[in-house]
Amino acid sequence: MSAASQQDNDTPNPRFTAPPNYTFPHHRLNLLQRHPEKQPIILVACGSFSPVTYLHLRMFEMAVDYVRQNTDFEVMGGYMSPVSDQYKKPGLLSAHHRVNMCTLATEQASQWLMLDPWEAFQSYQRTAVVLDHFDHEINTVLGGTQLPSSPERRHIRVVLLAGSDLISTMSEPGVWSEKDLDHILGKYGTFIIERAGSDMDHATESLARWCHNIFLVPQLIQNDVSSTKVRLFLRRGLSVRYLLPAPVIDYIEEHDLYADDASSFDKKDKERERARDDAWRRAGPGTPSAAA
Repeated sequence: MSAASQQDNDTPNPRFTAPPNYTFPHHRLNLLQRHPEKQPIILVACGSFSPVTYLHLRMFEMAVDYVRQNTDFEVMGGYMSPVSDQYKKPGLLSAHHRVNMCTLATEQASQWLMLDPWEAFQSYQRTAVVLDHFDHEINTVLGGTQLPSSPERRHIRVVLLAGSDLISTMSEPGVWSEKDLDHILGKYGTFIIERAGSDMDHATESLARWCHNIFLVPQLIQNDVSSTKVRLFLRRGLSVRYLLPAPVIDYIEEHDLYADDASSFDKKDKERERARDDAWRRAGPGTPSAAA
């Protein structure tokens, strides 16, 4: 239970634990609805964010544009929720650094996004539980949103924001439990940001029962920046300016992150890097193939 929760409710919620000194961030959460005819929602992106990139921030903006043009929702806020260190993903920097970088990105490169460290600083939490945590903090503890010129409070719907790679894993048998899929897609729903080369239609075929809660957001300007590619650039000493927010780059340089972290890359990453180096050596400097 968060510190904020304990201040508002003397009875702890046994479903949630929290890191020491944790308080749910809501300094940018809009708790006064402007359009009462619309359903209020918040966007929550769960991920490694190792490191956080401009595409992570851009995903929220694309979702907001989609909401305004295609739905009857009103976005009340947006959150990044970095995974715990217990996720054990290759290239996963410590939660301390990832939370600091996401805080810099949200606070200095955005005017409305927030970082919630609840998930990062404890044991691994399933996505369904993370969404329940947001629902509890926003609707039970904070009381949801207030309608204009009225004391009435309304429930704010939590919606998962993710890339198309997530929906692909959800459509693979055995990767996600049926119970969690029904909880995430049935109760909350998701905005899926299209990525180049992804087959969105195929990925959603097996998720047809929740199609009313799956919103596919096209990338009108293709952007395939990924944390994996950024780590590769950093390891090879290449510039990542304009791929990440400037404060995040400064933080990486200040703490000398990623440059010597051989564990940041799985076997396929190393094989691709070796193949590129071999091609460059075979082509020789100054040739078109070397430049490519």
